Amino acid sequence: MDKKPTIDDVARVAGVARATVSRVLNASPNTSERVRERVMKAVNDLNYQVNHQARQLASGTNRLLAVIFAADADAEPNSYYHSAIELGAMRACSELGFGLVTHTLDPAAEPDRSRILTLADKSRCDGLVLTPPFSDDDALIIALQERGFPFVLISAGPDARRLSCSVGIDDRQAGFELGSHLLRKGHRRFAFISGPRDHKSAALRLQGFLDALVGAGLADDAIVIAEGNFTFKSGIDLAGRLLTGSDRPTALVCANDDMAAGALFTAHRLGLNVPADLSITGFDDTPVSQIVWPPLTTIHQPLRQIGSRAIELLVASVVQENGTSDPAGEEHLVPFHLVERGSSAQR
Repeated sequence: MDKKPTIDDVARVAGVARATVSRVLNASPNTSERVRERVMKAVNDLNYQVNHQARQLASGTNRLLAVIFAADADAEPNSYYHSAIELGAMRACSELGFGLVTHTLDPAAEPDRSRILTLADKSRCDGLVLTPPFSDDDALIIALQERGFPFVLISAGPDARRLSCSVGIDDRQAGFELGSHLLRKGHRRFAFISGPRDHKSAALRLQGFLDALVGAGLADDAIVIAEGNFTFKSGIDLAGRLLTGSDRPTALVCANDDMAAGALFTAHRLGLNVPADLSITGFDDTPVSQIVWPPLTTIHQPLRQIGSRAIELLVASVVQENGTSDPAGEEHLVPFHLVERGSSAQR
C-alpha cells in the first residue's frame, strides 16, 4: 500500500518550509499569493489530506467557530437564509479544520445578547460570525474589539462596516437594479414591504429602490412602504392592506422571498392575476422563489458563498498571532444578479 503523503512531502514538492505549508493550510494572510499557489498545487498533485482531528489533538484546542443568528421567539423562522449561511460556513470550516456551532438568539432579549460576550469571555469558541441585526450592533462590535476577540460581520450596514470586517453584497445597488427593472417594464405605482427597522442591509435595498424612482423623476407618492419582519405571514398580512386600496400598485416589491411568497398568496386569494394585474418581486433567490407560481423575479444573493467567505476571513484572523480581525472598513463584496422570472411583466 502506498504511503500517504505528509506535510513534509508537500513542503518538499512546493520548495518551501514546513511552517509555510501550515500557514497556507490555515488560511493565514501572511503568505504571498504566488507561494500559496505553489503549496496548493503540491497539495493537489500529491492528493494530500489534512488530518484535522490529529491537528486538534496536537494543538490541545477545539478550533471551534460560532455563527450567531437572530430570531424572534414569537415569529416563524426564515425558510432558507439561516440554513444557507450555515451550509456555506460548514463547508469552509470542514476544509479549514474547524468545528462549527450555531446559536439562534433573540436580539430583543438582553440575556440573549449577553450570551455573545460570554462566548468570547469564556473562550467557548475561537471566533464569531455575526448576522443581522447583531452585525449592526455598534456596542457589541466595540465590546468584542476591546476584548481582542476575532469576529466577522455578515450583511452589516454602513456604520458597522466602518468599524470592522464585513461580508455581503451591495444591497443598495441591488435595490436600484430591481427598481430599474420594474421601471423598464413600465411600472409607475409601487408598494414596498421592507424588513425590520434594525436590519440595515434591508434598509439599503429600499434606499436603492428609491434611488431608481428618483432617477426616473417619480414623486414621493409613487410608492407606499410597509414594514415587514421577513416572514411569510407578514407578507400575507401586509399585502392584504396594500392591495385592497383604491389606488392599488402595479408592482409589489418585497425585501425577501418569504414575504414575496406570502404577498403572492394574498394576490391569488384576492383574485389578482400575477403578473397581468400585479407584478411581485422578492430578494435572495431562495428555493421558495422557484416553487411558487408564478416563480418570483428576485435578486440572487449567494448566501452559501457569503457564509463560506465569512469563515475564511475569520480563520485568517484567528490564526494571526495578534488575534485581531481585519482592519475597520474592510468590506468584502460578493457578486449578485437580478433573476427575472414569471412574477414580473410589462405594463
